[in-house]
Amino acid sequence: MRPQTVPFDPMRLCVYTSIALLAWIVSPPVMIMAMSALGIVGYVRAVRAGLTRSKCVLREPRLVLVYLGSAFVAGAAAIVVRFVR
Repeated sequence: MRPQTVPFDPMRLCVYTSIALLAWIVSPPVMIMAMSALGIVGYVRAVRAGLTRSKCVLREPRLVLVYLGSAFVAGAAAIVVRFVR
């Protein structure tokens, strides 16, 4: 008897589409800041829980945190530039 396999659920694609729609509707810099903030919170919690290697392309959690922090700062800078003009 063959074990039943669960079919692939492309739920991530739905999530990515929702995020893209929010970015289009709200404002790209605001969504960049929101998503990077969520990522920072998630990675800080994971590192505190003992994460030493990430599935992210950067692999090192500290590099991922630097990347997410940089994205947050870039989003904030874009908002400031938009309002200063």
